Formats: sequence, C-alpha cells, structure tokens
Amino acid sequence: MIKTIPFRRRAIGTAVALAILPFSGGISAPLAAAEPVSSTASRLTYADLADLADAANAVVHVKVTSQATVSPERAPNVAPGMVRIYVEAATVALVSGSAPVGESLRYLVDLPLDSRGKAPKLKKQDFLLFARAVPGKPGELQLVGSGAQQPWTPELEQRVRPILTAMLSPDAPPHITGVRDALAVPGTLAGESETQMFLSTRSGDPVSISVVRRPGMDPVWGVSFSEIVDQAARPPARDSLEWYRLACFLPAQLPAKANLSRDSASRALAEDDYAYVMQQLGPCTRTLSRQ
Repeated sequence: MIKTIPFRRRAIGTAVALAILPFSGGISAPLAAAEPVSSTASRLTYADLADLADAANAVVHVKVTSQATVSPERAPNVAPGMVRIYVEAATVALVSGSAPVGESLRYLVDLPLDSRGKAPKLKKQDFLLFARAVPGKPGELQLVGSGAQQPWTPELEQRVRPILTAMLSPDAPPHITGVRDALAVPGTLAGESETQMFLSTRSGDPVSISVVRRPGMDPVWGVSFSEIVDQAARPPARDSLEWYRLACFLPAQLPAKANLSRDSASRALAEDDYAYVMQQLGPCTRTLSRQ
C-alpha cells in the first residue's frame, strides 16, 4: 500500500544547474502557450499517468518556493514558445519513491510562455512531480519529461495512487514488448475454434491470450499472467494496469512472423481473433506525446 510521507518545510539553498533527464521514451505535453497550466491535469488519461509513473522512481508533492528563468543561451534546446525554468520547492509529501528525497528540492521544467510571452508564475503553487533522483546530488531531481510536473490536486493524487500501488505489487503484470507466437486451431464443429497467443515481455515472464469461438455465441477471450493457459481467464478491466500493458504496447495487427497457423484459413482466423482482442481492449488514448 502506498503511504504518503510528509515533510517539514524550510528554505532552499543556493541554485544549481540541472538538465531535463534525457529519458528515451520520455513524455512531453502538447500545451498551447495561452492555456493555463492548471487546466491540463484534468484531461490526463490513465495511459498518461501510467506512462509517467512507469518512468519515475519518485513521485513527489511539492510547493514551489522560488523560480528563475534560464537564459536561452544556457538552454539552446528549448522548443519555440517554451521557456526553461529553474525551480526550488519544498517537499510536502513523498507519494512514492525508491530514492531518498529531502525536505527541499531543485529541478528544471520546460513550460509554455503565457499570453504576454512571459514565464508562468509557479511560486506558492503545489505540483505533483514524476521524477528521478540525481545520483550523488541530494535534493536534485530530473523530471521524466516536460509533462512530468502536473498541478497537484487531491483528485489527481487519488488517481495516481492506485496506479503506483499496482506497479509496486509483487504480482504486477510485466511490461509487454510484442507477440511471440499465435496459433489458431479449428474445432470439430463448424464455427468452433480456439486461438492462443503468447506474448513477449521485458522480464521474460509468461503472458498469454486465448480466444474461444463456439457456434451461435460471441467470442470469449481472456488474458493469463502465468504459465497456465486458462480458458477461464477473463479480459482485463478498462483503465487497469493489465489493460494498459496490453492496449498500449501490443502492435495494432498480428505480426505475420508470429502467426504459426499453417493453412490460410487458420492464419486468417488467428488474425481475426487478434483484431477482435484489440477491438475489445479499445484505444490507448494519450494526451501527452511519447518522444
């Protein structure tokens, strides 16, 4: 269970130079320059929050105590219409994290300029940070992307907590990287068949999907996160970690090289069953782009 660790607030010391984390697969927020920062968090999808939580080793509730604009000369890679801001903040609570976090924090964030072409005012505002601690530099954080500073609200934290709890669970579903094998087998009756799909994962842990068709009935499918291929397996709930691992990381179509069915009819059935599973999962909607 995720527990909040509160901190006493205190002033922050001398500014230091930081850099946004060069995280492959990092996340950037497509915000319009005139749009208030506080309006974005309510639009975040489950996939947005899971992407951020998955990339971070510290999720921290902070209150900004001071800010300074980084000159363009020192931030040549900032996108047009954006500004890099050096932030000092007091730690309100460590929501989740495997790295030590002090009472005061320092980090950089890229944000859109306001309607006057100025840097947005962050002082005294509360934010939820998705970040990584800088090795050997206590009190410094590197955000996992420019979408990793979100205006803190109780509602946002309540949405993030179940995701963090699921990711930290000993039986958390593994990261899925693709489809290893798929095989469709016709049954003895017309319209009867079973397709089994075995997925590849980052950790090597087994994940399989089965689709069973019977005459006059809708297809029945489910996913198993164990060695057992179970026809009693059920589909994952929408906006769950199991759903996210499947919907957001499986390829849109069944790769031809993964289809082990021998004859054309069986190969077509495997493709149809894979398409059915993807249709049932639904789209993985994101409002934050993945770089």
